[in-house]
Amino acid sequence: MRVFLTGATGYVGSAVLEAFVKAGHQVTALVRHAGKSVDLLSRHGVETVVGDLTNPASFASAAGTCDTLVHTALDSSARTASVDRMAVEALIDLAGRAAAAGRRATVIYTSTASVLGHADGAGEEAAVQPPALVAWRPAHEAAVLEGAGGAGVRAIVVRPGIVYGGAQGTVGDLLRDAANGLIRVVGDGGNRWSCIYDRDLADLYVRLAVHPDAEGVFHATDHAEERVEDIVEAIARHARMRPDVRHVPLPEARVKMGPYADVLALDQVVRSTRARDLGWAPSLHSISGNIARLLEEFRASREAA
Repeated sequence: MRVFLTGATGYVGSAVLEAFVKAGHQVTALVRHAGKSVDLLSRHGVETVVGDLTNPASFASAAGTCDTLVHTALDSSARTASVDRMAVEALIDLAGRAAAAGRRATVIYTSTASVLGHADGAGEEAAVQPPALVAWRPAHEAAVLEGAGGAGVRAIVVRPGIVYGGAQGTVGDLLRDAANGLIRVVGDGGNRWSCIYDRDLADLYVRLAVHPDAEGVFHATDHAEERVEDIVEAIARHARMRPDVRHVPLPEARVKMGPYADVLALDQVVRSTRARDLGWAPSLHSISGNIARLLEEFRASREAA
């Protein structure tokens, strides 16, 4: 299978890239600049194209030769939503052209389980109630499912929970804060997070890409639904020096962190029924039960950076 991947050097994208390569697929990765990252990808047999999500012409030729278009990139500027929309529309158009030419085409779009808002046992069919930070996401999900699907393209939306593993992401931030001696928790910590190990998430992308009948929305969570206070306590116990833990009231957190605070304060139990029906099963089922391993990964990732 020929795979075109955006965000290949990002947190989720790098794990997805590794999983596709390990599975023997040919990957073309979109990168913003030539340099060390391109050299590293090339050494692993990955083709690269230097381009920009806001300029579809910069990657259209490379992406147009691929069977599966996977979008994991997330622009971190004030233009996040508009850049993502441009990328979505470009990928739908490219996949639609492939389908019109009689080729089998697939688009996989990366969303987030945060679009569900507060949730208790939410499956893929649950209504979305996104907090402000991701309020734009449902429209982009719909664009993929309706636009690509209407063009004869196999359309897939992946909604990962909070991703853990390595040195990045929300849990990576907690590990870093613990090493620095102070962990801040939004609220009382009694809320539950639905999470997923980065390598397990990446395995789901590969499974979805190769499964001919996989279409629609797929959640990706480990079903642990651990409370934030339990995750933080496990991290604190394993830290070289026990950090202080400060609980920050949500109004105060909003002032300091903006709308991201409301995402951290979500209480979520999210089910990944459709993914599990395909035979996908996470290898890790808990953050707090795997802190020693996650700390090793965290330290190794920081040393390699």
